[in-house]
Amino acid sequence: MNWGTKIVLGMAAFMSFIVGMAIYMFNNYGKDALVEDDYYEKGINYNKEFNAKTNMLNDEATPTLDITKSQLIIKLKDSVNYDLALIRPSSKSADVKSKGHTIGESNLILIDLTGMGKGLWQLKLSWTNNGKDYLFTKEITL
Repeated sequence: MNWGTKIVLGMAAFMSFIVGMAIYMFNNYGKDALVEDDYYEKGINYNKEFNAKTNMLNDEATPTLDITKSQLIIKLKDSVNYDLALIRPSSKSADVKSKGHTIGESNLILIDLTGMGKGLWQLKLSWTNNGKDYLFTKEITL
């Protein structure tokens, strides 16, 4: 084999590597859990989110969390309707979202953890009470 053939084979191998990487990137588009679909809308509404977090701190309405082997128990200050999201950073398909009303006089939210993966999760809990919006976010390890 002469040097011209080696150059052509090297270029062909490099070109097939580049084409393979392009195909791989296009096949994985949209499967990344770190990219938000509505990134710009969330940026525009950041002040609303900031005010909800400030309301929670000013009104001392921070929920208490208790994590057992089978349940996540969240206790709120008042009886409210809530929106809860448990977000798994490593897998968007594992995210858990729920809406509901607190349970009993203790104002509890109970989340069943059976079947959920171990590791890092992001908890995002929002509710409205007396015309004020509240938002609680925390990274938890299950």
